[in-house]
Amino acid sequence: MTATSTTAVLHSEWIKVRSLRGSFGSLLAVFIATLAVTALVFPTVGQAEADNGEDLLFGAFYALNFGQIAVLAFGATAVSSEYLNNALRVSLAAVPNRNLFYAAKMAVIGGCGLVVGLLTVFATFLVGQAFMGPYTLDLGDPGALRACLGGGVYLALMALLAAGLTAVLRSAVAVLSILVPFLLIVSFVVGDIAGSVADLLPDRAGQQILHQHTEGLLGPWSGLGVTALWAAVAVLAGWWAVRRRDA
Repeated sequence: MTATSTTAVLHSEWIKVRSLRGSFGSLLAVFIATLAVTALVFPTVGQAEADNGEDLLFGAFYALNFGQIAVLAFGATAVSSEYLNNALRVSLAAVPNRNLFYAAKMAVIGGCGLVVGLLTVFATFLVGQAFMGPYTLDLGDPGALRACLGGGVYLALMALLAAGLTAVLRSAVAVLSILVPFLLIVSFVVGDIAGSVADLLPDRAGQQILHQHTEGLLGPWSGLGVTALWAAVAVLAGWWAVRRRDA
């Protein structure tokens, strides 16, 4: 395997992401949806919510609840496109080395998720704080820069989590039907019942990086590490599925 061939495969995977409306549209939606919600919410209720004494830093990233749904859709659709109209057979005919094919796909998905995630998180923070008046935070405040950097990594990890599961289930609809209700409903219900055990769930663990002061089982970086472990398990399961199953 040469560096040239690896670069060519990476480039081909980027072309797939860029040319498929489902995956590229979902990637753009991460940025657009998060910024749109921020621009709608913060001018009206941003300061009022800050009066409640909540964690101001965590509150600055409220709109990421919507952005993470879009990033899950990106990770899922970027992989599920291979299972439509026998596209996987064509991809493997072009790149017979399944390890290289899968690694390049995950690298492009993770890389796109990281770049867009960082842009989204920094923009969300800066736009939202423009409306916070006396409650304004800046990047020099404790935990702010760490939250912005870690938030971008968190979104990339969620994209990889969805991508790995899609490689196992071969369906973006199935993966999103599991992950979206899990993040929006189950995680909160389990959290209320199970206490600190729920801190190990992928979303709750990773979002510790967004808090100025964390409470519970995990700190900011250890929480992000737990989310990385979830993503790694999903990616490895997807790798096993791609290697073992027929196209």
